[in-house]
Parts: sequence; structure tokens; C-alpha cells
Amino acid sequence: MVLTHHPRPDLVLGETTFTFRDPPPVEALALAVELAEGRDVRLGGGPTTVRAFLEADLVDLLHVVVVPVVLGRGVRVWDGLEGLEERFDVETTASPTGVVHQVWTRRR
Repeated sequence: MVLTHHPRPDLVLGETTFTFRDPPPVEALALAVELAEGRDVRLGGGPTTVRAFLEADLVDLLHVVVVPVVLGRGVRVWDGLEGLEERFDVETTASPTGVVHQVWTRRR
């Protein structure tokens, strides 16, 4: 399933169907779960998409990769999400290149 601001007909490539829709996060997740037929559902996207799902409290596992390169101003991922760290356990791993991996796992 592809979240987009420009819904269009489904695109079938081999055995994969790309479903383009523009629902709010709760509806998007429900549709993705239905389409997955019992398989895992993963969220991929930029900071705006990730923020929307975090704000709706729909994320169980989050893998953030921080790269020490400034590309521009962009969208600030964490603004307005104060207290988020209270709902997750965070494991941080740094690499010699300066890249930092953070794995956020929802506390049960």
C-alpha cells in the first residue's frame, strides 16, 4: 500500500500490487493489515509519514538511522512528540562511520 496525496488506480507488477490511497493513518493501517492477510505490516517513508503514525500511536517498532550529514532544513521528526520516549525502550548503536542506529520498541 502506498500513501499518496494523489490516489490513482492500483498498479500490478508481477505478483505485487501497489495500492495508492490517501487515508488518515488509522484507516491506512487497517487497510494495510487487511491487505497483508496476517503478514507483518511495515511503514516506510519520510519524516512527515513517520510523524503522523507516531502521533496516532500506531508504531510498535521504529528503526531510525541518523547520518552525520546536513542536507538542509527538512522536517523535524521529533518536534511536538515530547514524552514519546516514555512509551518506548530505545537501543542505540553507533558505528565507526558516525552513523547511529536507534531501535525504538514499544513498552508493553
